Amino acid sequence: MDVIERELTDPWEGVLVAPACGSGIGVLVLAGSSGRIERERARILAQQGMTALSIRWFGGPGQAPGICEVPLETFTAAVGFLQANGAERIGVLGSSKGAEAALLTAVHDSRVDVVIALSPTSRVWCNVGPGRDGAQRPYRSSWTWREQALPFVPLDDSWTPAKPGSGPVAIRGWYERSELTFAHLLPPAEIAVDQARADLLLVAGGDDAMWPSLPFAEQLARRRSVVGATVRVIARHDAGHRPRLPGESAASASPHFLYGGTPEADAALGTAAWPHILNSLRGED
Repeated sequence: MDVIERELTDPWEGVLVAPACGSGIGVLVLAGSSGRIERERARILAQQGMTALSIRWFGGPGQAPGICEVPLETFTAAVGFLQANGAERIGVLGSSKGAEAALLTAVHDSRVDVVIALSPTSRVWCNVGPGRDGAQRPYRSSWTWREQALPFVPLDDSWTPAKPGSGPVAIRGWYERSELTFAHLLPPAEIAVDQARADLLLVAGGDDAMWPSLPFAEQLARRRSVVGATVRVIARHDAGHRPRLPGESAASASPHFLYGGTPEADAALGTAAWPHILNSLRGED
């Protein structure tokens, strides 16, 4: 399929990739804490007949350098941008912290029809990196809505890696420890997916070494089920934090973090999820 790619510089850095013949389906594609523009993922979706928009939502001009008090209006504006470019059905596909943003966007914006959350969380966490003031501590919310910070769970800085050293570390235990330490802060920080009109598709690996995304996905699913809302969980117990969709390059190793899983298991999870992702975005699942 012939696609047209357009670079964006305002109101955010990004790329818009669309079929040459146009599309009534628009997808906002959000990376996690890498902060990158997900060009490859946007191109793959456009090849499937969808208009895909990927934006830099922190670390760009006029934005916080880290994931700290990022306005959710960043994403609702992107939803409006997709509508202005002909989208009648809107999906948001996010990974990790981008999945957190995608879920919250659907809670606050009824124009979102479907969320695909890869390696999601079920609650709002504290900032990752500095805010506009350059400070990383004390912890603040990752997100704001209408200039008000969302309730969040901080991290317990007394945690230490199970295998301290100079190499990459698994930080899943940091999140699990923080859930216990700050148990009293969990309820107000839960992402209210039971209030979202959008359908939910959750994709998670049981060997995620960054945070417990499969238990998080199960918590989100239970929250939806209580109100009879649509939800589907696609899981693979040997996959890690970075499922790869068909046609995507293998994820590169990090000098800082262990992500869990294996390239084979991560690709298998993405392959299993892919038909459900396409059907959900098209409104066929």
